[in-house]
Amino acid sequence: MTPREKAIAAFERRTSEGLVPHVELEFQLSEELVGRKALRRDDLKDASPAERDRRLHENVEHWLEVCERLDYCILTGLHWLGVEDQIESFKIVRERVGDRYMLSAFVDGTAGIPNGTNMMEQAWRMADKPDEVLAEHDRWARDAAEVGKRLIGAGAEVVFMCADYCFNDGPWLSPAMFRRFVTPFLARNIAEFRKAGAYPVKHTDGDIMPILDQLVECEPAAIHSLDPMAGVDIREVRRLYGDRVALMGNVNCALVQAGTHEQIAESARYCLEHGGVATGGYFFTTSNCIFAGVPLDSYFAMLDVRRELGRQPASA
Repeated sequence: MTPREKAIAAFERRTSEGLVPHVELEFQLSEELVGRKALRRDDLKDASPAERDRRLHENVEHWLEVCERLDYCILTGLHWLGVEDQIESFKIVRERVGDRYMLSAFVDGTAGIPNGTNMMEQAWRMADKPDEVLAEHDRWARDAAEVGKRLIGAGAEVVFMCADYCFNDGPWLSPAMFRRFVTPFLARNIAEFRKAGAYPVKHTDGDIMPILDQLVECEPAAIHSLDPMAGVDIREVRRLYGDRVALMGNVNCALVQAGTHEQIAESARYCLEHGGVATGGYFFTTSNCIFAGVPLDSYFAMLDVRRELGRQPASA
């Protein structure tokens, strides 16, 4: 099976013969791995058409090498570009490797945790001007749907929805407020992305357990990141909802950054044992991303455990 086919099997909660599918939401060590810098949106700001085309091709080669060397099933690095450059890059990927990898977009029109400067104002507005806030959230969701559907039409098969809702001790909104101010718009965007032909993946860090029922109710194809630092246990999430949604994550990213190889291996083994290697519906990944500062050899220690224990049976 190709990496793309293995990812589709996981989204559909099936196993695929071979190693469990692997991806990272972001891999910020690509320059360290392949010796070249990945493009960002502003890097192409003043480029001529010919220079833009050359650099987009080089950037695609950069991310294809990352996917090949790390055995990713979903290509995620292109979201650092503007929408037009992502669309052009999708074409280049398909010309180079066909449909070997799933392509992804990052779009979320829902309200995440406000920043430290406006949290009190947002809480006040929800209490005193709820209709105004709901109208604002409706606009955000509509704008996100337009962007998301455009990227899906251009080739994105996975939409990562990355608004964070939770701290380590729980959601910033009560479950009742979350149901009023977030859930309807999340459900709508997920339904729109599904109808357009993509697999929506809902990412949020923190303790999601008080709102997990609402997240699953919105019918994402998968939930990421199942944060162990916030007490989220992939075994319990699998028990509760493993028959309704695929799971991504739970290898403790703090340990991958600063733990010993033994600690990393212990976390990785737990995820492989309880995430769904034997039953399907699981993507092996960290509980956030491989961010700048993570030692490459620590990440490789995590991948060693996948090679040792991550082999799946073929689907019946």
